Amino acid sequence: MSLIRNVEMDVRRFTERIYIVSFIVLGAFLFLTLRLVYLQLWRYEDLNEQAESNRTAIVPIVPNRGVIMDRNGIVLATNYSAYTLEITPSKVKVPMDELIDRLSEVVDIQGRDRRRFKKMREESKSFDSVPIRTRLSEQEVARFAAQRFRFRGVEIRARLFRSYPFNSLASHVIGYIGRINQAEKDKLDDSDEANYRGTDYIGKLGVEQSYEAQLHGVTGVHEMETSAGGRAVRRLRSSPATPGNTVVLSIDIKLQKLVEDLFGTRRGALVAMDPKTGEILAFVSKPTFDPNLFVEGIDVENWQALNESLDKPLLNRALRGTYPPGSTYKPFMALAALQTGKRTPSQQIFDPGFFMFGNHRFHDDKEGGHGTVDMYKSIVESCDTYYFTLARDLGVNVIHDQMQPLGFGQLTGIDILGEARGVLPSTEWKKATYRKPEQQRWYSGETISLGIGQGYNNFTILQIVQALSIVANDGVKMRPHLVREVVDVETKARTAVAQQPIDRVPLVQENIDTIKRALVGVNLEGTSATSFIGAAYTSAGKTGTAQVYSVRENEKYNSNKIDERMRDHALFMAYAPAEDPKVTIALVVENSGFGAQNAAPIARRIFDYVLLGQYPSSEDIEAVQKGQATRPIGKARDLSKIAWPPKEDHKSDVSQDTTAQQ
Repeated sequence: MSLIRNVEMDVRRFTERIYIVSFIVLGAFLFLTLRLVYLQLWRYEDLNEQAESNRTAIVPIVPNRGVIMDRNGIVLATNYSAYTLEITPSKVKVPMDELIDRLSEVVDIQGRDRRRFKKMREESKSFDSVPIRTRLSEQEVARFAAQRFRFRGVEIRARLFRSYPFNSLASHVIGYIGRINQAEKDKLDDSDEANYRGTDYIGKLGVEQSYEAQLHGVTGVHEMETSAGGRAVRRLRSSPATPGNTVVLSIDIKLQKLVEDLFGTRRGALVAMDPKTGEILAFVSKPTFDPNLFVEGIDVENWQALNESLDKPLLNRALRGTYPPGSTYKPFMALAALQTGKRTPSQQIFDPGFFMFGNHRFHDDKEGGHGTVDMYKSIVESCDTYYFTLARDLGVNVIHDQMQPLGFGQLTGIDILGEARGVLPSTEWKKATYRKPEQQRWYSGETISLGIGQGYNNFTILQIVQALSIVANDGVKMRPHLVREVVDVETKARTAVAQQPIDRVPLVQENIDTIKRALVGVNLEGTSATSFIGAAYTSAGKTGTAQVYSVRENEKYNSNKIDERMRDHALFMAYAPAEDPKVTIALVVENSGFGAQNAAPIARRIFDYVLLGQYPSSEDIEAVQKGQATRPIGKARDLSKIAWPPKEDHKSDVSQDTTAQQ
């Protein structure tokens, strides 16, 4: 039996299906049309930008870092180009150790390279390119290029490296650069972050850090058209990088080397300054370190050697080291006495060789005493008893108020970071420093030792040289600075560091003249006179010996019976010529004993260099290093005949001229 089909029903069903499909198709086309309108009208700019970014790539052009020179145009920090073997961890498809082992068959990779790579990799992102070897030779570059297909994620790049041609010379002044860490990246604002795109290095210390903005330059860009696979096809647009500016220091690097040679292996610090401008001529901290070690990331062995050394070579003693000023404090104490009316120049005391305060006896350095002493004699012969008495009469707070305007216990504002404030004690300072009530109380006996630069007194050599410069400059206070000018690399315009006085200390000129006469007397007939015999100029100065180890009341100090690092510091401060000062000096030679024997001879050689153009003989330098020279021995050498740079110190493997024309 056959079924009878309902044709009309079949047609109606087919027609309904046609309508449904038509509606679906029309709806889909309507949706696509609306989507097209939306994308073309509302999302056009955004999508066009995304398409353009997929088609193009921005490649940063790292600027050449600016050069650092001394005041005479000698280059102290420069750049050179070298090939670097780098690994991008995100592109590596095999274990990293296996890859490095295979690489070491082609390029020499030492254990220190592996350790440095591991450390830098931990500080970087996976898509960052991290160097495994730097400064490849041409042979190594050729060997790797021939087998490059074996090493996915590894490539050779040409990079600029920082070079410090004189190695450890003036390293605390110049500083060094190193790879940017995350903390430093977080400190960069939006504009700085864009300018550091592609840059791996930033100033870490010294002038390199403080003048980073001037030295870094402006990053340029290449806009490249890329294929779908990301391969560069052609350059669309280019904006060249602007090199960093040239920073010219006030430092005389030849003088700097002379001072570092005179210190030898001894620890200490020295600052030489032009009192009329505030320009620093020499800024020495001994021992030093080689900043070239830090440029590519210092290895563990060198870091431990520097960081764990008892001599603390990384400590900038001229900037951060604080010391009791010892007897160099006495002229300022005498000035405070004149300013407050507590003493007159002719007023006398009798010194029996000690000063009694209660039941405690404060000994003078001269057994039997100095006899009758006025202000001039107290400075020239460095009479302790005079200043024990004076400190008692002034009191701690008056001493504080008189010394503060001279810069003691205050930041000088020098143009590198990290300056220490030191300690200028007062009753308020002690309350703020200590917690226990019995510790916060100021005892009268504590005031006595302040008069001879001991007790809580603790200052930087930079503060001492600034205070002496104020006296030498008749009360005018200049801000010390290490940078003389900044030279624009494009326009060659020179921007000088301001030399205007920052303050004028309200000192009576008659009082200043009294102190100046006594300071001249120190070098003519006083404690440092033997160091200045035969000098062709008149100088002024003051020796100091700062106590590190406190002996008991009935115990006599004997340097041979105590540890070398507990022996007294030798200090000296001076300026010359006395009638028109051109250079002011303050220095400390740690744990070396008397300032007259171990510090004053260094100042004499500096004055001979600056004022007469004379360079000491090698025999004389050796005698000063040993503390055996109180006046020049041998024949001083004419500065114009001294070869520069010294071959033994110029160890850079970069062939370059180290003297640039100004």
